[in-house]
Amino acid sequence: MNVASITEMWDRLTGTQTAPSHWLVGATALIALAAVTVRGLWHVTRNAVTIAHEGGHGLLALLTGRRLQGIRLHSDTSGLTVSKGRPHGPGMVLTAAAGYTAPPLLGLAGAGLLTAGHITALLWGATALLLLMLVMIRNAYGALTVVITGALFLLVSWLTKAQVQAAFAYLVVWFLLLGGARPVAELQSSRRRDRSGSSDADQLARLTHTPAALWLLLFYVVALCSLFAGGRWLLVR
Repeated sequence: MNVASITEMWDRLTGTQTAPSHWLVGATALIALAAVTVRGLWHVTRNAVTIAHEGGHGLLALLTGRRLQGIRLHSDTSGLTVSKGRPHGPGMVLTAAAGYTAPPLLGLAGAGLLTAGHITALLWGATALLLLMLVMIRNAYGALTVVITGALFLLVSWLTKAQVQAAFAYLVVWFLLLGGARPVAELQSSRRRDRSGSSDADQLARLTHTPAALWLLLFYVVALCSLFAGGRWLLVR
């Protein structure tokens, strides 16, 4: 790769792109809403939320000095992230809390990039994060899911026109923003049926000696505030 090519890639990454029309922004929001609310679609699209969820656990484990051992993604859209370190303390609390907060916060960060016109940076950044996550995947289904998702981002960012790239980027961000709250509602419902105490909220309750309901409330607040702020950024330009 010559210097001119590297310079061109850098300019694309750091430069800004034209925002799509308001009707396209609205259309991607409606499609994302359908992907979150229609049961048949959600069973498939929830895999993307699981990637963000487990990626959040993994990232905070690394940032807090824990040793990340591996990530598993399952066909029922559940996942598991295993790390080693102190079984209690701030690092463990932040790692446990990162799962349900990661998708809406990623959506909020994505909305910020799109509002600033950095569509290419969002697409390439997401691809890079998926490649890094792939290194830590420890099962075949998880690897396949991450490879397919990463390949989709790569193909869109390299082979499609600017308008398609913008539509895809907005769709992804809307999906993360709108899809941030449904897993929390599902967690609340599952805790009524399953009293095993194995959920993230129950784990956090044991770590901090606080009610699990308090952590559920925190997850809801993060998801809804991210949706409000991110949606406002995307719609009011």
